[in-house]
Amino acid sequence: MQTVAVIDYGMGNLHSVAKALEHVGAGRVLVTSDAQVIREADRVVFPGVGAIRDCMAEIRRLGFDELVREVSVDRPFLGICVGMQALMERSEENGGVDCIGLFPGQVRYFGKDLEEDGESLKVPHMGWNEVKQAVDHPLWHSIADSDRFYFVHSFYVEATNPRQVVGRGHYGRDFAAALADGSRFAVQFHPEKSHTNGLQLLQNFAAWDGRW
Repeated sequence: MQTVAVIDYGMGNLHSVAKALEHVGAGRVLVTSDAQVIREADRVVFPGVGAIRDCMAEIRRLGFDELVREVSVDRPFLGICVGMQALMERSEENGGVDCIGLFPGQVRYFGKDLEEDGESLKVPHMGWNEVKQAVDHPLWHSIADSDRFYFVHSFYVEATNPRQVVGRGHYGRDFAAALADGSRFAVQFHPEKSHTNGLQLLQNFAAWDGRW
């Protein structure tokens, strides 16, 4: 039976992610902060919620920045929400925070005066939103283009390399909803809260060989 390590650095909906993975039969799911267990896992999930400064402080304290660089190269790796933002080069949250830098680009604030067609939009962006599939990726299998996923975020990813943007969202402005590069895949939305589509994405991740 394959193992899926859910990285525990004290920030994130770890057990809801783990339960969703178990629900789709992903294998033996381990919520862990043990670096060796993570290294030995067949697949790795990197969730996150909360302030990026706090997240990156814990990630660096535990040495997980280097660990993420290591384990995301040779096996399927999934970043979720702030886990996705932490993979970028830098976030402007909290006055500016350097992140892990696996994907080129920045994390930007939606803004206090976000609006569209003369209508004010609330920040954080919270609720269901369409995701347009920019490319055909194995993790989109059996998920229709422009299907909806559940988001909770005040900051969005502005990716530098458009070829890595495999899913796009729009909320007052366009943003990267999903990124991919080799065995790495990352999403701004919460698949564990996205009902059928989210479970399908996790099932696809559990079956993915990490090639793209």
